[in-house]
Amino acid sequence: MLLGRKLGMTQVFEDSGAAIPVTVIEAGPCVVLAKKPAAQNGGHDAVQLGFEPMKDKNAPKPQRGHAAKAGAAQAYRFARDMRVDALDAYELGQELTVAMFEKGQAVDVIATSKGKGFQGVIRRHGHHGGPASHGSMFHRAPGGIGASASPSRVLKRRAMPGHMGHQRKTIQNLKVVAVYPEQNLVLIRGAVPGPSQAMVVIRPTVKVKRPKQRAQ
Repeated sequence: MLLGRKLGMTQVFEDSGAAIPVTVIEAGPCVVLAKKPAAQNGGHDAVQLGFEPMKDKNAPKPQRGHAAKAGAAQAYRFARDMRVDALDAYELGQELTVAMFEKGQAVDVIATSKGKGFQGVIRRHGHHGGPASHGSMFHRAPGGIGASASPSRVLKRRAMPGHMGHQRKTIQNLKVVAVYPEQNLVLIRGAVPGPSQAMVVIRPTVKVKRPKQRAQ
């Protein structure tokens, strides 16, 4: 797993000439700031990774002390806990880079989606709305939201206007198209949630996609 920033999208070409849309992510280098054994961390082992070094004059003193305790040269702007299977495989101050990924590997990408603000039911839930002409007076309104006498309340999960977007999203089984360790870049096929410069988490996929079997 690795922390990074989404830089944007582009395309690469296969040997056959086919264009592949890819998302460019600047991932790492990340430094192990802490090790958290299962007994102290809710039943699972985890390591804390730091990403994006900060200048000492901009870093709060507690962050500088936390980084120094791990043997890191600088404090880091972002620190996230990552669940791991083997805690012994990591050491304090260890640096993780995109070299851990390889072309063709399946990964999951976690990020916060773009915020859309307050939206109505047509954009938020895909409602069709009412007639657009002939004075119907019902165009983009939500319509009825429930019965009056019984149950005398609005049922839960009713599709209504509200805040849209800005949610944590996980896209699974994306393919790594290319890795550039010298530039800390990884190209992932397809789209990734969030705007440009959004922070993302890349990890090996937790659900291996199996080929479909034909019915006998």
